[in-house]
Amino acid sequence: MDEWFGLLRSLVLYWRPGRQRALKRLYRPFVGPGDLVFDVGAHLGDRAWAFAALGAHVIALEPQPRIASWLKCLVGGNERITVRAEAAGSESGRARLAISHRTPTVSTLAHSWRRSIPNTNPGFRDVRWQAEREVVVTTLDRLIETYGTPRFCKIDVEGYELEVLRGLSEPVPGLSIEFVSGSLPVAVGCVRRLEELGAYEFNAVLGEERSFVFDDWQSGEAVLEWLEAGAGGASSGDLYARLGTRPAGASSASVQDGRGS
Repeated sequence: MDEWFGLLRSLVLYWRPGRQRALKRLYRPFVGPGDLVFDVGAHLGDRAWAFAALGAHVIALEPQPRIASWLKCLVGGNERITVRAEAAGSESGRARLAISHRTPTVSTLAHSWRRSIPNTNPGFRDVRWQAEREVVVTTLDRLIETYGTPRFCKIDVEGYELEVLRGLSEPVPGLSIEFVSGSLPVAVGCVRRLEELGAYEFNAVLGEERSFVFDDWQSGEAVLEWLEAGAGGASSGDLYARLGTRPAGASSASVQDGRGS
């Protein structure tokens, strides 16, 4: 019963009317016809479908067996979307996925995150992970070897984002990375990892909103200050990173009030 409840909840939340229009508007600056996109943690494929609608070819990764089956049913008929029932991490192999039947969006490979997040984020206090399943793990580098370098990579893997980035050894033009209150050090680590890979600048979208927090894209230093100060009190959101366009030595916008100048 919990599995069906979780599935129905996700279908209602992620495939509700009007959502595709908003997602396409959000991603249009990053994705266009002929581009390659990696969707890591594709869940039921709403974002994969939006990427494909913008003309991209999408490699959609989803390791949960039941969710991956539904993902194939929902989007697998789209010739622009390739579904792989796998996770991504720092190295290829196999790993244990903790599965929450009632809230499948928080199933995770990050076992220390799973143990700590109910104590640091009230929204997770009622979450239960009832099962574990061994899943196949690949890396972003392996995906790049197979398909090429993506124009954009979306990563939403419940506390495992830094491990996914550790499996990437070259910069990609654009990324989004989920962050959650109570585990902001993971996001901090992701920013630092991206700065090792390339000259990125950053912005953020809070929760399920469709507009950026900052009017101007931020330096790594500025967005780290924002994260370390609590990300404006947001319960969750997505960091966006793009290879920088700001001239060397130029200052970033102030983030004191959570907005650019």
